[in-house]
Amino acid sequence: MSDKEVFTENDWRRLLVSLGEDPNRSGLHETPARVAKAWKHWTSGYDQDPVEILKAFEDGAEEYNELIVVRGIPVYSHCEHHLAPFFGKATVGYLPNGKIVGLSKLTRLVDVFSKRLQVQERLTVQIANTLMEVLEPKAVGVVIKCRHMCMESRGIRTPGEETITSTLLGELQPNLALRTEFLSLARD
Repeated sequence: MSDKEVFTENDWRRLLVSLGEDPNRSGLHETPARVAKAWKHWTSGYDQDPVEILKAFEDGAEEYNELIVVRGIPVYSHCEHHLAPFFGKATVGYLPNGKIVGLSKLTRLVDVFSKRLQVQERLTVQIANTLMEVLEPKAVGVVIKCRHMCMESRGIRTPGEETITSTLLGELQPNLALRTEFLSLARD
């Protein structure tokens, strides 16, 4: 972190003052420390290498030739335009080509990219591309459905709207039957 400019508790204290608050009042006294710790967690994906998470196994995959899909993966991220939260669920699936990965690794992959400032479209593509590059499967599909606080709490103020993005790679692009199967499995 020596080459990065560090945002400190004093900076959060200055923000409170700029909002007209007293950072020394009892309800806010510990807020700068809490917020600094929270942002360190919310952006911890920058300190993780997504490729290292995806330890592939060949044992058990050599005969498996159907989709592997994990649904309901939690997504908690922050929009890079307003730093507002967006949250929802991801579905990640792939068609193995001799290698598989531990199912929890798909959740961790989503988490690593979510814990960076994001736009949902890029988040979807990053997860799919990383899985495709590391596992070299026949196909990869990612569908993410999120609510965006930048739309719900400001601007257009449309509570409850969900944004759905998808990335389909490999055989999921030309193979209509496989594509239909994956999208059917991805549905709630």
